[in-house]
This record gives sequence, C-alpha cells and structure tokens, in this order.
Amino acid sequence: MSAITINAIMKAKEGREEELFAAMKKAIAPSRAEEGCISYDLHRSKEDKGVFVFFENWKDQEAVDAHIASPHYQAYREEIAPLIETREVHFLDKV
Repeated sequence: MSAITINAIMKAKEGREEELFAAMKKAIAPSRAEEGCISYDLHRSKEDKGVFVFFENWKDQEAVDAHIASPHYQAYREEIAPLIETREVHFLDKV
C-alpha cells in the first residue's frame, strides 16, 4: 500500500475562529503519536484567519482508518462540529 496525504480545509463560523483554532491544536499531539502518522501539520490562512488547513501524511489506508476511528479523533470531530461553517477533505495520492 502507498502513503496517503490528506488535505482538510475548514472555515470557522464567524466569531468562532479562536475556539476552532484551540480545538484543532488539541488534535495535533495525539494524531502525531499514532503509529501510521508520518506528519500532521496545521496551517492558518494569512488572508482569512478563520480558514485552517490540516496537511497530513499517513503510512497507508489502514493508518488513515485507525486515525478516523480513534477516540481522540472522534472527540475532536464532535467538538468542532458547531464551530465550522465549511469542511472540505481531499484524500490524495502523490504523483
């Protein structure tokens, strides 16, 4: 199996930018500690402080599936649900 890159782009609801940022930062350490995680980086737009991008690299699909099923990820998704206006996720193969 080949490595998988995930690009997750989220826009905060107006006035909820800092709450979303705090929730997203909490997801970094436990995600990086997962066995199949190669990298897990959070970025914030310079133009729109309410736009955040996770750029993740995972060993394979099994690692992605384990991440999505993990208790910390499930808690993170629940926490951010009321804070996000839009969420766009792309699963990418390197070419």
